[in-house]
Amino acid sequence: MATEPASTTPVRDYADGPCPGAGKNYIVVPRSLAQSMPLRWQQLFVELLEDLHDAYDHFDWPQYWVIPSRRLPLADLDEEQLAAAGYVADLDADGELEYRDKRERLVTDAATRRVLAPVADPIPPAAAGRVPPRPAADRVGD
Repeated sequence: MATEPASTTPVRDYADGPCPGAGKNYIVVPRSLAQSMPLRWQQLFVELLEDLHDAYDHFDWPQYWVIPSRRLPLADLDEEQLAAAGYVADLDADGELEYRDKRERLVTDAATRRVLAPVADPIPPAAAGRVPPRPAADRVGD
């Protein structure tokens, strides 16, 4: 019975799929959720992070600023979200709303164009304390 060989890029494979918190260059793990996992899981996670940081301690690691965001239709954004995404909305000569990008190019598909825009963070902050996970019977794979 032949089995598929294990992937040599499991992190990339997982992050390229529907992985919550993963983007093109980063995987974000909300601290409140990581701190809320069972003790053994936290111990293993810390060991993996220590190994990662030890292996790459020659980089001058910056402090990251994470902004919770979602891909939303441009026409649905408020003024703050538009500005953060690099767009503006204004009335044209006929009184119709028009959208422009940061280079002032007219956007003709604002209702269907989806852009990455900041949203309220649905994950509690680390200061919130323990965040209970969904009951095991409701989790996938259990």
